[in-house]
Amino acid sequence: MSRKAVIERVTKETQIKLCLSIDGKGETRICTSVPFLDHMLDLFARHGLFDLNVEASGDIEIDFHHVTEDVGIVLGSAMKEAVGDKCGIRRYGHAVVPMDETLASVTVDLSGRPYLVYNAQLPKVKIGDFDVELVREFMQGFVNSCGANVHVNVMYGDNVHHIVEACFKAFARALDQATQMDPRIEGVMSTKGKL
Repeated sequence: MSRKAVIERVTKETQIKLCLSIDGKGETRICTSVPFLDHMLDLFARHGLFDLNVEASGDIEIDFHHVTEDVGIVLGSAMKEAVGDKCGIRRYGHAVVPMDETLASVTVDLSGRPYLVYNAQLPKVKIGDFDVELVREFMQGFVNSCGANVHVNVMYGDNVHHIVEACFKAFARALDQATQMDPRIEGVMSTKGKL
């Protein structure tokens, strides 16, 4: 079974092509025109052991909002397609990741019901040219298009870069766990028999 997806999305604001293999080795080729987003996607793929290629462009002369949100949307769509009918997957994943003084956890349920809980009280600052508030927009785009329930909780941390990085790493590790096949699971992990 090939658990891969290729998604293209073109709007008046962005043009995105994304290839995802959830049974990868963490290999990447990423160019979104948003350097900090490239960095986060690279470590997301590495820590989730996903192979990820992303080419994105858009109206970055305005700001990075549209590209960041739309990459989240496309990545969520690719994850949903790559997982397929969800037969045999663990469905749930959880990871707690430290990054120096920071500790963040992410819990994922690939339930088909989109919901984001985002407990990361970040100041409205920039990392380089990247508005930190766009991390939530990325996550919301992913959640909506994937149909995932995602809870992001930052227990503590001071350095904003460390906080965001810990969140992305925990997100990747939780998704890796949730998408893993378990030979003990027949059908889908639900008493309803459907997700």
